[in-house]
Amino acid sequence: MSSIDTAPLAISDLQNTVLEGFSRKRMLAFGAPGLILLYLVYVFFAFDIPGIASRARLDNAAILVSDFWTYKTHVTRDNRVNEVTIAIEGENKGTYPEGMLPDWVSMADGVTRIDLGKGHEVIFDDDGARYMVPGYGVIDISPQAGRLRLVLPDGGIPDWINASDTRVSVTTPQGRFSYTRNRTEVFKYQPGWELFFFTLDSPFYGKSFFELARLATVGERVDPARTNISAMARDFWTNAMWRHGDVAWALFETVLMAFLGTMGAAMIALPLAFFAATNFSPSRPVLFTLRRVFDFLRGVDGLIWTIILSRAFGPGPMTGALAILLTDTGTFGKTFSEALENIDNKQVEGVQSTGASRIQQARFGVIPQVTPVFLSQVLYYFESNTRSATVIGAIVGGGIGLLLTQAIATQKDWEEVSYYIILIVLMVMAMDTLSGWLRSRLIGRTGHP
Repeated sequence: MSSIDTAPLAISDLQNTVLEGFSRKRMLAFGAPGLILLYLVYVFFAFDIPGIASRARLDNAAILVSDFWTYKTHVTRDNRVNEVTIAIEGENKGTYPEGMLPDWVSMADGVTRIDLGKGHEVIFDDDGARYMVPGYGVIDISPQAGRLRLVLPDGGIPDWINASDTRVSVTTPQGRFSYTRNRTEVFKYQPGWELFFFTLDSPFYGKSFFELARLATVGERVDPARTNISAMARDFWTNAMWRHGDVAWALFETVLMAFLGTMGAAMIALPLAFFAATNFSPSRPVLFTLRRVFDFLRGVDGLIWTIILSRAFGPGPMTGALAILLTDTGTFGKTFSEALENIDNKQVEGVQSTGASRIQQARFGVIPQVTPVFLSQVLYYFESNTRSATVIGAIVGGGIGLLLTQAIATQKDWEEVSYYIILIVLMVMAMDTLSGWLRSRLIGRTGHP
C-alpha cells in the first residue's frame, strides 16, 4: 500500500521540478535582456549622456587632433616700435634670426606680406593691416582715435570674425589673425614637426637629405674642431626645441624605476614567500602575519604609495621605484607562496632521501620547479611597471611622465605630447619584446636542463 501511495507523490515532485526549471530558464531568457536594457537606461541618465552630448565641442576636438601633427608659425608685429618677429610656436628658441625668413613671408620698406596659401594674404604696416580672403574681400583694420576701425566688404560681421573696439580676430582654414593697438599677429599652421632635427641656428637647418649625406661623407667641415657627422649628432642631441637628450634620459629614468622596483620586490618577496606558504611556514602565526602584510602592501594602490612616499622622501625617480617595490612585494609574495604550495613533493622527497638539509631541499627540490613561474611573473610585471612608471613619474617628478604632464599643462605643445606618447608606446613595445625573448630563453633553459 505504501509503494502505491508514494509513486504519485514522486511523479508529482518530478513534474514540479521540471516546471520550475522551465519557468526559471524562461525567466532568465526573457528577463536578462530586460535587465540589461534597464541598466543601460540607468547609465544613460546617471552619467548625463544628453548633457555631455550638448556640451561636446567637436570643433575644439578637431583642433586638438590637428595640433598633434601640425605646428604653427607666429608672425608678430609690435605696433609700438614697428618691429616684426617670426617664431616657430612663438618660442624664443624658435625665432628666425635677422636676415632669415620663411619663403611665405616678405618684408620691404616697412611692409610685411604673409602668404597663407590659397589666395589668403595678410599685409600690415604703419597704417594698419589688411586681410584678403578669396570669395569674401578685404578686411581692413586701422587704429583711429584710440579705437580700432574695421571695414568689411558687406558691412556685416560673419561668425568667423570677432570684433570689438580694442581687438579684431579672424579665423580661417588657412590660419588665424589678430589685431590690437599694441600688436598684430598671424598664425600659420603647417603639417609636420618643425625643427625636430635641427634648430634655426644650426648650420644644417633647411638642408635636404642628400645635402646632409654629402656633408656627412665628403663635404667640407662646417666646424673645424669636429667632423660634420659628429656636429650633426651634437646639434640633434642638444636641440633646444625638442630636447632629445633630456627625453632620452627621461626614458631611461622610467625604465630604471620599473626595473629597480620590480627586481627589488622580487628579491624581497622570494624568501618571505617560503614563510607564507602552508607547506613551508614554520608556524601558523608567521603564516597569518605575512599573508596579511602582503594583502596590505598590494591592497594600497601604487599611486597612493607614490603620494605617501613623495611626502616622506621628496620627489624623484627613487621614490617612484620604492612605490613600485612596495606594491609588487605584496603581489609577488602572494603569487610566489601560491606557486610554492603547488609544487610536486616527490622531487623534494627524492632530494631529502639523499640526506640533504632543508636549505638543500629547497635549492634542488623546490627552486627548479618554481623558477619558470617566478621568472614569468617577474618579467610580466617588469613590462607592466614600465607603463605604470610613466604615471608615477608624473607625480614624483621623474621620467617621461614628467615631460608629458609639462607639455600637456602648457595647452599649446600638443606636437610634443604626441612625440612623448609615441615614445612611450615604442618603449612599452620594446619592453614587451625584450621580456618575451628573455622569458622564452630563460624558461626554456630552465625547463630543459
